[in-house]
Amino acid sequence: MHAILNIAVRAARAAGRVAMKSFAQPDQVEVSSKGLHDYVSNIDKACEEVIINTIKKSYPDHAFLAEESGEHGAKGDYLWVIDPIDGTTNYVRGIPHFCISIALTHKGITQHAVVYDPVREEMFTASRGAGAQLNGYRIRVGGGKDLDGALLATGFPFRMKHLLPEYQAVFNKFFEQTADIRRAGAAALDLAYVAAGRYDGFFEAGLKYWDTAAGELLVREAGGVVTDFGGGMNHNNSGNVVAAAPRILQTMVTQMRPLLSESMRK
Repeated sequence: MHAILNIAVRAARAAGRVAMKSFAQPDQVEVSSKGLHDYVSNIDKACEEVIINTIKKSYPDHAFLAEESGEHGAKGDYLWVIDPIDGTTNYVRGIPHFCISIALTHKGITQHAVVYDPVREEMFTASRGAGAQLNGYRIRVGGGKDLDGALLATGFPFRMKHLLPEYQAVFNKFFEQTADIRRAGAAALDLAYVAAGRYDGFFEAGLKYWDTAAGELLVREAGGVVTDFGGGMNHNNSGNVVAAAPRILQTMVTQMRPLLSESMRK
């Protein structure tokens, strides 16, 4: 394993210990609102601090983009993109489905990624050009070729409910053809599950870069594709993400396009 990836794994495990200690003692979790239906806990902040401090010990000159503290650190070619707890709503309500997401970019290109589920002790890792792993074993996207019998995952646009009519049209289209659709509440884990072949595809609108940076590399290194809703590469700007094996993704995008406004196809 690459030395930098080792540091990311170490940081994720340290944050996971913090998260699980308080998950077992919910009276320690303090929750506040940072936006409409958007919450943060004191544990999110504690996990973020642990991750950044762990990385800084080895790479003090690197910069950080983290969900709770924003962008900070030295300006340079290396940027760590961090979601300390993806699935905060699950976490604060005692639902055991959340993760720590850490990615390292170099000149804007993601080089290493970690998505860690501390409940199941599942460590998803990837390095650019070296494949994706789950607990050290190679993973690949599913081998499905169409939506018949496929299992998809999604997330509802809870921060942008004005998008609901278009979203529902897409959801209904896919639901009619697939075996089922899951909505579990942690986008980084959804992407990791696509990489591991557990889900055949994933789509969600309005995500943030820290939600997807690590998961995107996992999917790509596992043989999948990640695009925006129109099949282009604007997803890091729009937050509209589709991820799947190549043939399934092409089918998903082709069917989504006519149901979406021009602004949503980006």
